[in-house]
Amino acid sequence: MSAPPARRTAAAAIVDERTSSAPALRKALRYLFPDHWSFLLGEIALYAFITLILTGIYLALFFHPSLAKTVYHGPYAPLRGAQVSEAYKSVIEISFSQKAGLLIRQTHHWAADVFVVAIVVHLMRVFFTGAFRKPRELIWLIGLILLFTSLLEGYLGYSLVDDLLSGMGLAIGYSVLLSVPIIGGPLGLLLFGAPFPGKDLFESRMYIAHVFLLPALLATLIGVHLALVAARHHTQFRRDRRHTERKLVGVPLFPGQAPRSLALMLVVAAALLLLGGLVQINPVWQWGPYEPWLASNGAQPDWYLGWLIGALRLMPSFDVVIGHYTLVPNPFWGGAGFPLFVLLVLAVFPWVERRLTGDRLAHNLLDRPRDAPTRTAFGVAFLGWVFLIFVFGAADRVYVLWGISYETLLNVFRVAIWVLPLGAFFLVRRLCRELQASERIELERERAEAEAAQVEAELQAQARPVV
Repeated sequence: MSAPPARRTAAAAIVDERTSSAPALRKALRYLFPDHWSFLLGEIALYAFITLILTGIYLALFFHPSLAKTVYHGPYAPLRGAQVSEAYKSVIEISFSQKAGLLIRQTHHWAADVFVVAIVVHLMRVFFTGAFRKPRELIWLIGLILLFTSLLEGYLGYSLVDDLLSGMGLAIGYSVLLSVPIIGGPLGLLLFGAPFPGKDLFESRMYIAHVFLLPALLATLIGVHLALVAARHHTQFRRDRRHTERKLVGVPLFPGQAPRSLALMLVVAAALLLLGGLVQINPVWQWGPYEPWLASNGAQPDWYLGWLIGALRLMPSFDVVIGHYTLVPNPFWGGAGFPLFVLLVLAVFPWVERRLTGDRLAHNLLDRPRDAPTRTAFGVAFLGWVFLIFVFGAADRVYVLWGISYETLLNVFRVAIWVLPLGAFFLVRRLCRELQASERIELERERAEAEAAQVEAELQAQARPVV
């Protein structure tokens, strides 16, 4: 039975007298959220992050971040008697011995994938609708930093397991790190403690970064991102005359948005648990423990780093050499230069667009993609360029599945990554302009029909006999 209204009011008065929180709370509860499904993409990322934290706490209770060698004697028969690291053994025990261990571990992995996908799709929505424009450029930059930090966090979590695939991924990452001019070699020795595979303490360093440092950074970035969104208010689509640059139309936090967000959180959590329980992901017991002298066809980091693998494979053999000194080794271009270029292009785009269009006004209304043909065309072309490079990261799997030679794919993609995005740019820009033209024609037709109907009504009124 709920408390009587008078008692609830008295309790609220007591709290307000001691905290003076009523005005702030009233303002927060009246905060308006746009009533459009696309604004829930960011919330999906938030709830996936919360799931990551909760499942990660459970996994941390049983994981041993050590590369010390031990012998496995657990329930998984194919590995019995094998010499493995403490880290790998603890992951196998989590999967087969701990209650709900496999469910939580796979849910954690799926939550990481959904977190990255939700951020990418959310950033795409922001880009193609122009939500990054003044006064929200800083929110856009924080979103980009959040994406690239999440990629690093996922890479470290994937590498902690010390299975064959993660070990190969670490070897690739070590090579890319060494290729960074001037600082790459000293930084690699500082982090790894010795040439690859490094000293045992590197596992502990990865663990600290994955469990403490990067989650704290991600939580801080998410908090700052949400605070800036609340301070500048949400953008909105122009759905009718009520939606203007100065007037926000939406649903209040309570009782409108809060139940909706709570339901979404439960749906996201349920979907991740279902994926963790029903869809197998990263079965490390099949790959076996990592040894530097072992390799496996298709061994590479997790899928969200496939675009870096594709860039490493597509890059021609090119080193910057001064005399007998290699200043910039080849792995730098695909492994470090390419992602830095992508980040730079996306980071400066709000200012480049402002310079090219001369639009220096503040915007609270969103564009439809067709309303900005050049921006939409560039976004499709740039995204297509990165996607094609991502696809080539799986060229070896294409050879295994369909027998298309790696050399043929390499030559085709080295041409396609330039020709297809360029063609997509002109095609999408033309399509957007044609859609704009068709809308103008439709508006003219509707206006003409309205004028004709008005003239006909006036003529009928004049022809009507006066009684």
